[in-house]
Amino acid sequence: MAERVAVLLVALALLAGCGGPVAGTARPVRLSDDGRAKFKEYYARVNKAGEEGASQQSKLLKDTQHPDFRQKTCDLRGATIKVEPTWTTLRMDADWAPPGEKAHPRGDVYVVAVTITLRKEDQEIGSQIGSMHVVLLDDEVYGFAPCLGG
Repeated sequence: MAERVAVLLVALALLAGCGGPVAGTARPVRLSDDGRAKFKEYYARVNKAGEEGASQQSKLLKDTQHPDFRQKTCDLRGATIKVEPTWTTLRMDADWAPPGEKAHPRGDVYVVAVTITLRKEDQEIGSQIGSMHVVLLDDEVYGFAPCLGG
C-alpha cells in the first residue's frame, strides 16, 4: 500500500507539471476580467465534473483538451482530481511547450499554481502543489489533461 501511495504522489507531481521552478520572468497578466472569469469557470467545471464521477470528469478533460494535443489525453484510471488554483500566481507563459513537445501551443498560454487532490472511490489518495497550464484560444479555455504515472 505504501508503495502504491508513493507512486500516486509521484504521479501527482507529473500530473501538476512539476519539474522545479517555472522558468520565465514575472510580468503583469494581460488578461481581461472576462478572460480571468473564463479560467475560473474552467476549473469550476473540472471540479464539478469530478464531483459527478470519474467518467464525467474524464469526458470533460477530453472535451477541453487543447485542440493541437487531443491525441495526448490520458486515462485517470477511475480517479478524479480537484484543482484549487491560487489566482494571484496566474501569469502568461509564452515560452512553455507541453512535455515531450517542441512547439508552443496556439493561443495565449497561462500558468497558475494549484493544489491538486487525487480521489478514488471517495477516498483521498494524495495532494500535491504544482502548476497547471491553460490556454485561451479563440475565446475558449483549453487545458492539458493530466496523466497518472507508474
